[in-house]
Amino acid sequence: MKIISIKKKTVIAVIAVVLAAVAIIIFSVASSSSAAAPNGLTVVIDPGHGGADGGVVGTTTGVKESEVNLGIAKSLRHFLTESGYTVIMTRQSDKDLSDGSGSFKQSDMRARKKIIDEAHADLVVSIHQNSYPRKEIKGAQVFYAQNSETGKSYAEIMQRVLNGTLNSDRTAKSGDYYIIQCSDAPSILIECGFLSNPSEESMLVSTTYQQKVAYAILTGVRTILE
Repeated sequence: MKIISIKKKTVIAVIAVVLAAVAIIIFSVASSSSAAAPNGLTVVIDPGHGGADGGVVGTTTGVKESEVNLGIAKSLRHFLTESGYTVIMTRQSDKDLSDGSGSFKQSDMRARKKIIDEAHADLVVSIHQNSYPRKEIKGAQVFYAQNSETGKSYAEIMQRVLNGTLNSDRTAKSGDYYIIQCSDAPSILIECGFLSNPSEESMLVSTTYQQKVAYAILTGVRTILE
């Protein structure tokens, strides 16, 4: 009886090891196949401002727009990459792109334009935050280059998605922004919310909400390009 008992324990131990090994293999396969295959589409994400140019500032927390922009942009890069897109960022840290030649802002914008031009992107998404003297104003809003019918169409699609997912009630508009006019690539600029609105600011500084915004933008991108 003792020998049989030992054999049973050995068999059980072997089975446990085998099951554990199978579980590891399944997990590894699932993990390696979690990202979609490349879909042949390229998106440039432009986190607005950065470095010496912090953009607007939160009225309650004092957070810099550039920090919020980068947080949302990084989450968006993750979601897009997992969905099979090739993603190029104009900046990946809290630094500007100026090389010190000429005007700071012009130098920074020239560097962003160069990245966009070399990417041959199917879509450019510039991420920003808004501000307004009236603190009750809130909501995400999308802008497009005035003479771009494609940009207008894409912006209207993105605006509908953001209105439906971020509780916004705004309309896409044309905007005189260099970054959406500097190349032939279809481009939109998204003001993700108002840092001048205390309630919206408290959400925008949250990593969880930044991820929600990024996922909403992913949904818009997929609706536009797929």
